[in-house]
Amino acid sequence: MYRRAVQSGVRSIINISASRAALGKAVEQEACVSRALAVCARVGPSSPSQTQCRTLHNTRELYSVKETPQATEEEVGAFTKLIEAMGFTGPLKYNKWKIKIAALRMYTCCVERINYDEFFEKCSLPDTLNSWFLVAQLHVWMCLVRMRQEGRAGKYMCRYIVHSMWEDVEQRSKIMGIDAIQRKESMKAMTETFYAAIFGYDEGILSDDGVLAAALWRNLFNRQCEDPRQLELMVEYVRKQMQFIDSLDGEDLILTGEVKWRPLIEENAQSILKVPTPTYNDAGL
Repeated sequence: MYRRAVQSGVRSIINISASRAALGKAVEQEACVSRALAVCARVGPSSPSQTQCRTLHNTRELYSVKETPQATEEEVGAFTKLIEAMGFTGPLKYNKWKIKIAALRMYTCCVERINYDEFFEKCSLPDTLNSWFLVAQLHVWMCLVRMRQEGRAGKYMCRYIVHSMWEDVEQRSKIMGIDAIQRKESMKAMTETFYAAIFGYDEGILSDDGVLAAALWRNLFNRQCEDPRQLELMVEYVRKQMQFIDSLDGEDLILTGEVKWRPLIEENAQSILKVPTPTYNDAGL
């Protein structure tokens, strides 16, 4: 009798607790929905604070210019997943040697097809190795963003784009006569700057112009920009450049690495310029 009474009491307590928990969860969900509706009402189209200064800078429009379909993640076997978890790269859709050559060519486009003097003049940057690196890393980052959309082959290509960049920076440091100790310290500082910039630029390109402008102010201008027109110019440049790169064919980029850049200043920044489709032979050259 005692055991039955205890079991009946325990069941009653459990049922009451479950009912209270379910009721509390339902109330919490209803409150969350109410808060979400309130937020949507505040940021809706009728809100005056939601107006855009320029249609070019609307991130949602940037996704609509993508003409090539997103590359789906490749299905890989258990062995490939295992060796890639160990730091190696499994078989890819394209020849790895071709991808390495294309990565080097893409980095070369970031160096040889950019008018650095124009950037130094328009952005009031000193003509130094560090300023060159800040402009170069901005364009390298844009290439990395584009190639990361091309699945495992694109990510593999990203590794060699970054590798080519560090090799170039080290060679330039040697040519300038920087001693080994100072060069090592400079490379360490540049590495920290590069990965911090990637994080900031990634956040900025997915956010509004204010976040992107803040990332450019911290990384490109090194917190020393006093003219808002320079920030506006660079925000416009990054937005239109990402639009343009996003419209290029992914397979052509992986096999050739050819990238042409839109000018820093142009009359019609809204237009998406088309370039001739690059040609390549069976060797990927």
